[in-house]
Amino acid sequence: MGTEESALDITEPLLPPSRAEAGQDIADGSEMLPQWKEQITLRGLVVSALLGCLFCIITHKLNLTVGVIPSLNVAAGLLGFFFVRSWTGILENIGFRVAPFTRQENTVIQTCVVACYGLAFSGGFGSYMLSMNQRTYELIGKDYPGNRPEDVKNPSLGWMIGFMFVVSFLGLFSLVALRKVMVIDYKLTYPSGTATALLINSFHTNAGAELAGFYFDFSTTYIGCGLICPHIVNCSVLLGAILSWGFLWPFISKRAGDWYPDNLQSNDFKGLYGYKVFIAISLILGDGLYNLVKIIYITIKEMLNARSQRNALPHVANQEAENYKLLEEKLRNATFVKDSIPSWFAASGYIALAAISTGTIPIIFPQLRWYLVLACYLVAPALAFCNSYGTGLTDWSLSSTYGKIGLFTFSALVGSNGGVLAGLAACGVMMSIVSTAADLMQDFKTGYLTLSSPRSMFVSQIIGTALGCIIAPLTFWLYWCAFDIGSPDGMYKAPYAVIYREMAILGIEGFSALPKHCLEICCLFFVMAIAINFLRDITPAHISAYIPIPMAMAVPFYIGAYFAIDMFVGTVILFVWERMNKEEADDFAGAVASGLICGDGIWTIPSAILSIFRINPPICMYFGPASSS
Repeated sequence: MGTEESALDITEPLLPPSRAEAGQDIADGSEMLPQWKEQITLRGLVVSALLGCLFCIITHKLNLTVGVIPSLNVAAGLLGFFFVRSWTGILENIGFRVAPFTRQENTVIQTCVVACYGLAFSGGFGSYMLSMNQRTYELIGKDYPGNRPEDVKNPSLGWMIGFMFVVSFLGLFSLVALRKVMVIDYKLTYPSGTATALLINSFHTNAGAELAGFYFDFSTTYIGCGLICPHIVNCSVLLGAILSWGFLWPFISKRAGDWYPDNLQSNDFKGLYGYKVFIAISLILGDGLYNLVKIIYITIKEMLNARSQRNALPHVANQEAENYKLLEEKLRNATFVKDSIPSWFAASGYIALAAISTGTIPIIFPQLRWYLVLACYLVAPALAFCNSYGTGLTDWSLSSTYGKIGLFTFSALVGSNGGVLAGLAACGVMMSIVSTAADLMQDFKTGYLTLSSPRSMFVSQIIGTALGCIIAPLTFWLYWCAFDIGSPDGMYKAPYAVIYREMAILGIEGFSALPKHCLEICCLFFVMAIAINFLRDITPAHISAYIPIPMAMAVPFYIGAYFAIDMFVGTVILFVWERMNKEEADDFAGAVASGLICGDGIWTIPSAILSIFRINPPICMYFGPASSS
């Protein structure tokens, strides 16, 4: 291909065929693509369901422990290829004739899995939904202002599955009519979707098939997260752990008896626990607010630029390269618009689902009146567009930030008589729509680059969402029955459950219940989060690469420093690997990380079963100081 490939657009395939062959195929239409119905197969749906279960388990574990969830889109494409290729290989070896496994089928599997496990996050099983339960209410304190026993709703499979079904599909219909505008007209990159497409394209070559042949290693999830997450994220987490547990909390602890009553329980919000929660909240809100304003600004600016440059003539650096790109883009565009999804269908679907949801949600949450639910659905498409456009530009979905906006708004509107549950439920409605819409557009980008039909992508999204509405609550229920969820001293602390409930109370009560000097410290960290983000944006790239991310720093402030070490070990391994053999690290780091994360996730299933029957694992290791005799 030559060195000129480095100048090609990010949307080019990682390992494309030769230009002569590709150009001829595209020019004469000889490249046969499967019809959209042929891209959705029974074996693909079976693999999607199995991987959906696995990825929901992984997502729940991360949600309930550290609250940091890396993008698993690439891992979904990787494992989809691995399992189907293994399946077809076995059948072929015993004499069965099987249909070829295409990149389009691989993309459909990846889309279905992402739609399924995405609900484990947007469903709020580690955040707003868990904030409603009795344990979180008791952790905050029965005498805490605004924390009422009436605002408690414990998890139950019935209402959780029902709630998921009535809120999870609207995001799919909210922006589907704009897929051509987002992907073709504005040419948004959607980096995760593009990376997944490049990986899938590379798999369906002889060299790429070898790359997918990895093995599962039963190791820690967090080291795998450290391999996937960028170095700056892992270093930011470690810096947050050092700053909070190494300096800030010891400093405040010495003020016990002055700033707050001494001898309080470790989870009393009148003491150190209150500082931990609210300072973490201030960092999260400062970071989220800055990035929300920034992405809205970028969105408006890029939309105006796209309109002004639409008629501009492209710069031709190499005629052969440009001809190839134009031919390939022509095929992609033709494939993407061929199996259209009518706008009237999308609009009708959104209106019908919104009507059903508006009538159903007040039955599940009487505190959230029907007209408040309707108000959510009137503004949600605009917020979904902003989030999807911003994700396309930056690869950063701010669905949780939009959810927090809904939380504060509706808890304040309803007030002290049910505002906590109303705000948390509204948060769930908003998060579900904006998160699902962004995931859909991300997957449309993947489908565009792998020549997959948008209709097959949309259908697989619907199937994956339906699976997720059942699998996500069921896999959460496995954790709920097997482990002590929400215990401050346990493994599954569910850090964001307390944070989201406190936000709802804050929207109603204000700042009067905070410990001494807590508001001042929170304001300091809120401003610091905005200032750090501003510095990251105005400094040159070689400097900003070393400036920490406040959102990542905030996580260990509340839940502890233990996982920060594991993630940092992962980033050190990747750093050394890149220095030794960057090409190999780029090719195999994702596969190794997938093995680490998925291996640990698989072990959760027998571990949970053993815990349900109160059986301890057969092997336990403890490392500590020798006892003095």
